[in-house]
Amino acid sequence: MPAERLMPTPEAADLIELTREIADKEMRPRVDDAERTGTFPRDVFLTLGRAGLLSLPYPEEYGGGAQPYEVYLQVLEEIAAAWASVGVGTSVHVLSCFGLFHAGTAEQRQEWLPGMLGGELLGAYCLSEAHAGSDPAAMRTRAVRDGDDYVITGSKAWITHAGHADFYQVMARTSDEGSKGISCFLVPAGAHGLTADKPEDKMGLMGSTTATMAFDGVRVPARRRLGAEGQGLAIALAGLDSGRLGIAAVATGVAQAALDVAVRYAKEREAFGKPIIGHQGLAFLLADMAAAVESARATYLYAARLKDAGRPFSRQASIAKLVATDNAMKVTTDAVQVLGGAGYTRDFPVERYMRETKVMQIFEGTNQIQRLVISRDLAR
Repeated sequence: MPAERLMPTPEAADLIELTREIADKEMRPRVDDAERTGTFPRDVFLTLGRAGLLSLPYPEEYGGGAQPYEVYLQVLEEIAAAWASVGVGTSVHVLSCFGLFHAGTAEQRQEWLPGMLGGELLGAYCLSEAHAGSDPAAMRTRAVRDGDDYVITGSKAWITHAGHADFYQVMARTSDEGSKGISCFLVPAGAHGLTADKPEDKMGLMGSTTATMAFDGVRVPARRRLGAEGQGLAIALAGLDSGRLGIAAVATGVAQAALDVAVRYAKEREAFGKPIIGHQGLAFLLADMAAAVESARATYLYAARLKDAGRPFSRQASIAKLVATDNAMKVTTDAVQVLGGAGYTRDFPVERYMRETKVMQIFEGTNQIQRLVISRDLAR
């Protein structure tokens, strides 16, 4: 059953209904086949974009939906409950617009942000490298100033939408000053020398293309640098605070979907003369699953409300990402257990949910990194 929503405005409630309608018509009928074949659903992103659902947390003056993060995340959860790959992609797109909105000049925002938020374009976020995942300050991709341009050389690993995105927010080294030597650039997909490697062969999220992006002397005008030289890592990490909330919402959506399947099955499947939900051992397992889903939702919403109020929320974002993704991993695993042998087959989607949630404990900062962020904040 759909998650119960307490939306702050009638407009927000309408957005949820619109999202559920699109999910039922455009996403749920296609998700199984697309995930099985590894088909990237570019047209679904176009549908979401034209409905205004790819730009909800940004201002109307740039083509955004002017919605609080609390509302955007609940929309994102609904998308992910229908199709996790699309939920992750939506979160990544919103993250890829963060640098321009928060660090760009007024002229840069006026020139590029409306197109990025208008629904036709899809973004990607390029921070990690093969040797620099949890330690982004160790990146080696370089951007060397050459007159009015920068020339970017190197590679970025595990890039969502690689080869399909229309623009890439790229962090690259402009000096050897460690974390202070990284700058941020907005690179168009058609830039000469920018190519995507073969997509990764993953255990889940098959409908979300992930690959290494190679930068072979990619020439980018200096006016496409966002913020000052050396501010790139700060821009990236600030964006990740918001991005972690996106992944928390996505994980909660997948967990809700798994719970829904498990409850339906437990009401229909009989053993020892009654539906298996009537047996306390299984009923209590379902109760724990429901508690995990709703506690994850409450955690990400609390962090979102802090963000909407303009208050510090970095620690709460890490807590939300940690709690929601760990809970989702347990809920989806338990959903397979509820279905028994049937849960281990592809006749039901719970095995896919379990595979999909594993990576959510890894990207946007592993859950070990989240514990590091939380503990360091406590130490301060």
